[in-house]
Amino acid sequence: MTQELGTGGNCVCPKCGKKVAHQAGKPCQEERCPDCGSKMLREGSAHHQLFEEKKKK
Repeated sequence: MTQELGTGGNCVCPKCGKKVAHQAGKPCQEERCPDCGSKMLREGSAHHQLFEEKKKK
């Protein structure tokens, strides 16, 4: 299932919180955090929302 979030927005690192601008046509999960090397998540995506919910617990 692909999620169409448009061309804007940010990729966010679930480990350190670094945000970088999303590059159109390249999924955030293919990006690595420039600070810590973790896979990035698209801000507002289902994966990001699940991560935020788990972090609250």
